[in-house]
Amino acid sequence: MAGQRLFGELAEHPVGTTYASRKELAAAGVHRVTIQGICGNGKDGSESIVVSGGYEDDEDYGDEIVYTGAGGNDPSSKKQVADQELTQSGNAGLVVSEENGYPVRVIRGWKGDPAFSPVVGYRYDGLFRVAQHWSEVGKSGYRIWRFKLVRLVQQEVQPLIPPANLPAGTVTPRQAIGTTQRIIRTTAVATAVKKLHKYTCQVCGVQLRLPVGLYAEGAHIRALGRPHNGPDTPDNMLCLCANDHALFDLGGIYIDEHLRVRDHAGGVLGQLRTNVGHVVSLEHIRYHREHFGFGS
Repeated sequence: MAGQRLFGELAEHPVGTTYASRKELAAAGVHRVTIQGICGNGKDGSESIVVSGGYEDDEDYGDEIVYTGAGGNDPSSKKQVADQELTQSGNAGLVVSEENGYPVRVIRGWKGDPAFSPVVGYRYDGLFRVAQHWSEVGKSGYRIWRFKLVRLVQQEVQPLIPPANLPAGTVTPRQAIGTTQRIIRTTAVATAVKKLHKYTCQVCGVQLRLPVGLYAEGAHIRALGRPHNGPDTPDNMLCLCANDHALFDLGGIYIDEHLRVRDHAGGVLGQLRTNVGHVVSLEHIRYHREHFGFGS
């Protein structure tokens, strides 16, 4: 099992299974590294994490976890002593898992939040999805990467192994519960913004025509919900095509203070298309930019 990256549940280790030590966890294949909190890499994705009070910025809400990325941490004090990098192996792996919808096994340790952690040892607490990631300055003043993980309520027991080649597929597939990589919310605000822009992407200018009607997506600039708490208002909304919505949500593109669209390397892709009836908030634009580590 040491050489095979397994995503999803292990049939012989159901939710609630306990382990005396990190070595026992690794031997079981539930979390296959004995020191690192994240098991994974930027090529294959990250399959599991341990939440056990190792980072001062971690937040555990039970069915949601705001998890601090790896790196720059003093193990003795649990405080940050340096900035984190998204290219660090485990951090990059969590981004890959987010982008591909891979489930992440969550193990809680006895040093974590007492409300959700075991009294002793470690406990497998189920599958979560990486809902989003962002960058911010942590409690000790250093830049950290944060990952919001949300529990998957219904799960397939069989492990998911990303194949090296295309799978054979199923001629008569059965219905199954899957995971979604992004949530597309349709609101009255989004509909109004899309109509104002005539369903034309504000980034690339593409208008997707369907047999009946047009298609675009309303993209919140500052994400809704905890911990970002962005508003569902026109100034926090863009009209984007599906491709640019994914790029915007995952930090592949951002918008600078002059409303120029840039790629993640800083290259200018063009000017954001605007409409006199729709003014976007520069504060929300700045928030999005900073939370993907692109500065103010």
